[in-house]
Amino acid sequence: MTSEITLFVNPTAGRGRGAHAAQPAASALRAAGFSVRTVVGTDAADALARLRAAVREGTGAVIAVGGDGLVSLALQALAGTAVPLGVVAVGTGNDFARSLGLPVREPARAGRLAAEALKEGRIREIDLGRAADTWYGTVLCSGFDSRVNDRGNRMRLPLGRFKYDLAILAELASFRPFPYRITLDGGPVIETEATLVAVGNSSSYGGGMRICAEAVPDDGLFDVTVVGDCGRGTLLKVFPQVYKGTHLGHPKVTVHRASKVTLEAAGITAYADGEPLGPLPVTAECVPAALRLLT
Repeated sequence: MTSEITLFVNPTAGRGRGAHAAQPAASALRAAGFSVRTVVGTDAADALARLRAAVREGTGAVIAVGGDGLVSLALQALAGTAVPLGVVAVGTGNDFARSLGLPVREPARAGRLAAEALKEGRIREIDLGRAADTWYGTVLCSGFDSRVNDRGNRMRLPLGRFKYDLAILAELASFRPFPYRITLDGGPVIETEATLVAVGNSSSYGGGMRICAEAVPDDGLFDVTVVGDCGRGTLLKVFPQVYKGTHLGHPKVTVHRASKVTLEAAGITAYADGEPLGPLPVTAECVPAALRLLT
């Protein structure tokens, strides 16, 4: 392994935490004897092009300093390669790091752990999801939660998390279950009314909502959580349970396991790792051992 490590930085992550977190992470790597090259793009496309160039040139590892959006971008360059990924999670949601037991909003500690993992060869191979020519590490969501994302993304005001709280209230006002067609591993089509369907490579999304609470990121299978035809009252009761994962015991919730999942529903956008993939239908495949992760 080359001693040059690429620090992939989103300086705006977590309302500016990314810029401050890069320095302690770089210091920890240099103290362990590594040289550090920093990659910051002018936008997402430029950042990805620069990171892909670093991978082609033989970087020893990539340390992503930011949130889930930056990690998702890094996956597009690293999936299927031998270059390992480390994560210094300082974003808003940090679900990728949280699901994998990595430090959250502790940049100095995360940097030290990444440096130690590199020195000691502590690497875990994990699965990734692949859908619409995009790699993802956490959850592909569709239905009520993706409609909230759609509405929140269209709203200019208010700023921050409150925008999505208002979007939830607006979606609840017009809420109805959606008719889905779900195909698991090429089996018979499941036709059902569902509030949402989530295809999890790991357990959480949305800043700690454990929608696929029992998902294991290296078992070669997705956990597919189907929340059935809830009314508004039931949804309001069930949704808070997602933070503890106890919603899985509700009679309206069903979990399937599959390596290939096709979702069909009219008027629904799929999101993966919090980023829009496009309208359904979409097919997601679980690709075993697609990423080498510093642990």
